[in-house]
Amino acid sequence: MTTIVKKIPISKINVIDGIVEKRIEVVAREIALHVFLGSIHFVSILCSPALLKELVIGHLLGEGIIDSADEILNFEVDQENRCYVTFSEINEERHFAVSKPFAQLIVSACGSVGYKSLSELLDTIKLTPLLTWKVEAETVLRCVKQLNTLAETYRKTGGVHVAALFECDGQLVVSAEDVGRHNAVDKVVGAASMEQKNLRNCFLALSGRLTGDIVLKAARVGMPIVMSIAAPLDTGIEVAVKTGVTLIGFARGKKMNIYTNPERVYFRRN
Repeated sequence: MTTIVKKIPISKINVIDGIVEKRIEVVAREIALHVFLGSIHFVSILCSPALLKELVIGHLLGEGIIDSADEILNFEVDQENRCYVTFSEINEERHFAVSKPFAQLIVSACGSVGYKSLSELLDTIKLTPLLTWKVEAETVLRCVKQLNTLAETYRKTGGVHVAALFECDGQLVVSAEDVGRHNAVDKVVGAASMEQKNLRNCFLALSGRLTGDIVLKAARVGMPIVMSIAAPLDTGIEVAVKTGVTLIGFARGKKMNIYTNPERVYFRRN
């Protein structure tokens, strides 16, 4: 079993009491995963060393490289964290034309380096219209609150993000943690796709900020609602407006902010 945390010795200082304590602390691990599409180096992702297949499949789905996990014929990761992906039908025009003309580095903190601007991306991609099903406000808050329960590694280390997919009735589909919030999203998308879940009937909940590229990942796989306990950025709102995603931030306690397309959220008056 892959270890996603490690134990290290630290000195904990209590300035008030003037005490220095030697102890063992648990921290989150991070690795560089080098993804090759066939023999072509496509991307290197700084990530937590778990659910790597789910991460890569979710990333390829979210980037529009594939439409289904079934397109992948073989998946291998070697001891040097090199991941080799081969497709069931080799079609370079289909799988590589939408990729970047150079290898990327996706850091755990802020997504990819050298990314195209969101405006440029939105002008060049075609998205299927999102479904208009609705979710109850109480369900939204209950699901976001559930993230705290799901975030086991976060409780140990404080060093990871958590993401989860839920059905419209609040039923948990899958959850994942990673040092990068983008990676956590890719992992749940990949895991759900591998289980042949219909992503268009799911919504995304996460602990991190709602950035434009995260909202675009959801829109590309057909998820109509994205929510977080944290704040959106202007790019997240921009993408949500242009793609029709319902964007919810600051979902905490009994309150939430709905920034776009509020008609998908309803509540029962007492």
